[in-house]
Amino acid sequence: MSRAASSASSPLLVAGIDEVGRGCIVGPVIAAAVILDPDKPIAGLTDSKKLSEKRRTVLAEEIKAKALAWAIGRAEASEIDAINILQATFVAMRRAYAQLPIKPDYIKVDGNRLPGITCPGEAVVGGDALIAEISAASILAKVARDSEMALLDRLYPGYHFAGHKGYPTQAHLAALAQLGVSPQHRRSYAPVKKFL
Repeated sequence: MSRAASSASSPLLVAGIDEVGRGCIVGPVIAAAVILDPDKPIAGLTDSKKLSEKRRTVLAEEIKAKALAWAIGRAEASEIDAINILQATFVAMRRAYAQLPIKPDYIKVDGNRLPGITCPGEAVVGGDALIAEISAASILAKVARDSEMALLDRLYPGYHFAGHKGYPTQAHLAALAQLGVSPQHRRSYAPVKKFL
C-alpha cells in the first residue's frame, strides 16, 4: 500500500498499546503506548514473545530512538490485588497513554476490550503480531518488565525472578514454598494464596 493510500484510509497518528505481565504472580503489570513515525520504519516488529531477549532489547532501543512518542505505564501488585488484573491492566494502559508527550488521533489496543481511554480506537485480538504500533508497545512493555524482574531478583534473592520473570514456574513455586510470600507477590492469585 502506498503512503498516500494508507494515510487516506487511516488517521494520521495511531498509538499502539499493549501490556505485559498479566499471567505473572509477582510484580507490576506494565503497559506501553507507542506512536511510530511513518518516515522511520523499523524492521522486524512482531509480538515480543516471538523474539529473543537480545533482539527485543535491540528493537526497544530502536523504537525509543525512532518513534514519534512512547511511554510506559504500570499498576503495582497491590493495585492488582485491590481491583483485579483486568482493571489493573486498563489502569496501566491509561497511565501509559496519559504519559505520551503527543496525543494520537486513534488507538489500537491488543486484546478484545478498550481500556477506557478518551480517544477513538479499536481492540485487536492478536494485535501484537499484526499491527506494528502494538508490536512496538509489546516490545517496550516486555523489556521494561524484564528489567524490573532483574531488579526484584537483586532485592529478593532466592526467588530467581530474573529467570522465570514472575511466571508461576515449578522453580518459582518451589521458592515460594521455601521462602514464603514476598511483598511484591500478588496475594489475590491462587498460586500465592496457598502460601499466605
